Parts: sequence; C-alpha cells; structure tokens
Amino acid sequence: MTDRPTVLVVEDDHDLADLYAAWLQGDHEVRIANTASEAIERFDEDVDVVLLDRRLPESSGDEVLTTIRETGSDAQVAMVSAVDPDFDIIEMGFDAYLVKPVTREELIDLVSRLLARRLYTVEVREYFALASKRAALEARKDPEALAENEEYQRLLADLDALEATLDDELGALSDEDVVAVFKSLSEED
Repeated sequence: MTDRPTVLVVEDDHDLADLYAAWLQGDHEVRIANTASEAIERFDEDVDVVLLDRRLPESSGDEVLTTIRETGSDAQVAMVSAVDPDFDIIEMGFDAYLVKPVTREELIDLVSRLLARRLYTVEVREYFALASKRAALEARKDPEALAENEEYQRLLADLDALEATLDDELGALSDEDVVAVFKSLSEED
C-alpha cells in the first residue's frame, strides 16, 4: 500500500497503455486495463484518476464512464481518445477530454490538474468539467456550428450560471488551475 495517487489507464493499445504507465509510474500507482471489462474489474475506491479511451473492445469507453459514475466515486475521469469530440460529450460525465496523440508533458499535466481538482467542491469540479467540454468543442468545431447548436448554448449558459455562483470559491483556486480554465474561456464567440 502506498500514499501515491492511483491512476487507472484504460487503453486497448497495449503499447500505448504501457507508455502512459511508464510516464506516470514515478509519482503514481498505475493500473492498466485493455478492455472495458478489465476497466470495471480494476476500478475501485482507491482509484483517483481514470484515463479512459472511448474505443474499447467489448463495449465503449462511454459505457465504462457511465458505470464508473454509477458507483458514486469521486474519481476524476479524463477521456483520452483519438475520437474528435462532438456535441454528445456535453452530457457525458467526464472531467477532461484530451485528443490523441498526447505528449508526456500533456498527460502528466492532465493528471496533476485532475488530482488537484479533487480537493475542490463538487460545484467547482463541475465548472472545470464544463469548461473542459467547451474547450474540447471549440478546438474541433467551427464557430458557426457552435452558434447553431442548442446543447452548446445550454453549456455556455450553465458555465455562466456556475461562474456567477462560484466567484468567491474561484478566487481561492490555485493560479495554475484558474489560468488553465480561463485560457479556454478567454475567446468569446
């Protein structure tokens, strides 16, 4: 047993899963799952962060995400996938979305930010998750498609409402997290 945070890497590409594990092993306990069923089997209350591919044998990473959320766990989940985000991600319960390929620095930074977020209230974590969805969509969709999509407009409204209620709490966040969130929000449509 160790005091190091536990990261579950769910990736069907064995070499890529091993690479992610090698990048993270110095500071984290790392578990690897190559299928959806292995992911569910290896997930428990000790897991702090899940790096989850959307395309898996047997069933999708989306279904694994739903199962993880149904446990009531407060583990942070990042989708790390070659699947470009589409408007369907708005309703998904992940905390961050990273499009492959990813660098060592991107993955380590992502895990660090997700671990830091676990210290915040549910509302602040929700704010970060929504901001991540907005950033993922804005990176892959043209402004016209965003402006025309009702789900995206609701996402923006939800972000605005959360931001208004969290002013005091957001003021207490680390500069690094605030910069990461507001960088993604800085360009207005």
